[in-house]
Amino acid sequence: MTKPPVASFQQSQSERLGKPLQGWRQALYTVIFEADTRAGKAFDVGLLLLILLSVGVVFADSVASLHERHGRLFWWLEIGFTVLFSVEYLLRLACVRHPARYARSFFGVVDLLSVLPTYLAFIFPGLHALIDVRVLRLLRVFRIFGLSAYVDEYHSLVLAIRYSARKILIFLSFVVIVTVIMGTVMFMVEGPENGYTSIPTAIYWAVTTMTTVGYGDISPATGLGRFIATVMMLVGWGTLAVPTGIVTVEMSQVRRLRLPATTRTCHACLSEGHQPDARFCMQCGDRLPPYRSDE
Repeated sequence: MTKPPVASFQQSQSERLGKPLQGWRQALYTVIFEADTRAGKAFDVGLLLLILLSVGVVFADSVASLHERHGRLFWWLEIGFTVLFSVEYLLRLACVRHPARYARSFFGVVDLLSVLPTYLAFIFPGLHALIDVRVLRLLRVFRIFGLSAYVDEYHSLVLAIRYSARKILIFLSFVVIVTVIMGTVMFMVEGPENGYTSIPTAIYWAVTTMTTVGYGDISPATGLGRFIATVMMLVGWGTLAVPTGIVTVEMSQVRRLRLPATTRTCHACLSEGHQPDARFCMQCGDRLPPYRSDE
């Protein structure tokens, strides 16, 4: 006997999205992944302090004089931080619907890289230098600061960049054309005797001049070359404001349209920044948990 189409569809949806969170998993998920409750905010603040302390230990241990005097203390502190972050990583895997999906996500990889070097150093002592990869924990600061005010600004910036991508791409194409033309002209004007040994080298000079970086490793020697460089500096100084203006205009339009976002996270795809009155995920369409805030 074949199953009705509706029942078959529901089963496929259940297999794709996984079992809904409930009980201790849902409570743990709310604390770890969301920051709209007191428990969630306390967890994020505590985790932030641990991250900053662990990175501070990494920085201090890199100083030769401090390493000679407190190297053993730094090592035991690193072991303690590694154990705590390992427990946190395992708890994140335990309370999500799809542990493998989280493990493959950006922050899941960062979580793994933040603890993996220490374990590798135990197994392979020659890999002790890899412990410096723990600095990647700093990337998670942006997630921990994902409170309502910060999430709204973050998503507004992402949307503004997305909406202005076409304009910025056209502008960058114009900049590339100008640097290629001016670099070729400078190659003909200055020549190899003044350091412009090839057109790619001259284009490199044009890029550093247009962006007002000016390393000084190559500079024009003729009067015409200096005039061209002066024009490029002025043009480059003016073009720096163009992408900023494009994104700023888009951000002002996005802010007028968007409502304040929250740190509520979709249980299925782990996307953040949903609005308080949203009932379904803006990424995968799965039903969102009810919005809860202690404020």
